[in-house]
Amino acid sequence: MAVMGKAPRRGRAKTRLARTVGADAAAALAAAFLHDSTANVCLAGRRAPIASFLAYAPAGTESLLVPLLAPGTSLLLADGEGVESPGIDGLGKSLLQTIESLLDRGYAAACVLNADGPTLPTQYLVRAAQLLAQPGDRAVLGATQDGGYYLLGMKRPYAELFRDIPWSTASVAATTRARADAIGLETCLLPEWFDIDDGPSLDYLVASLRGNDDGGFAAPATRAELARLGLVSAVPCGA
Repeated sequence: MAVMGKAPRRGRAKTRLARTVGADAAAALAAAFLHDSTANVCLAGRRAPIASFLAYAPAGTESLLVPLLAPGTSLLLADGEGVESPGIDGLGKSLLQTIESLLDRGYAAACVLNADGPTLPTQYLVRAAQLLAQPGDRAVLGATQDGGYYLLGMKRPYAELFRDIPWSTASVAATTRARADAIGLETCLLPEWFDIDDGPSLDYLVASLRGNDDGGFAAPATRAELARLGLVSAVPCGA
């Protein structure tokens, strides 16, 4: 299971979110999201046979990333180089490259996971692994509230699931599922969750952490950064 991420550099990380909190805070939150997302995968690995990776780009940023990752997370370069398939570009190349690289390492299945949902319930990751461990071919898809997806897993590198996808739109998950249907690939759906891209979604995250009742991952690094910004308590409610 590979979290898709990049070095959270000021002015280049979470640029939409930066319009609300500023470039420095956006970069710090992106760093916290990376830590919590990889920590969540490592936690899921205690409950199911899951290996934790960060799929990153560009090459040469490893020293910026390693200190941000949860222990036990391996690095996997996913810059899209060498992926030559008609209709697959941009993010699609990196996603397909990640899937192919993990399967080439001998794993029975591979998942890509976004780094923008630090409170994603760990059980969703465990469930993805359980579904992919069952006999028969299938994909696993976890959609986000904005129409994208937080997780996509498969047992074979289906390039069709990355071809002609309208990235960064509200139809990404639906289009991906339609591609799977078109090739006769069963798609198992995980519960919907949210990711954090802008001011309103950050407000939603803050509200969920204040309530502390949605069953999500505790996201300690994200909570600590939001506490530094004065948006939440440093200690979860009821702790």
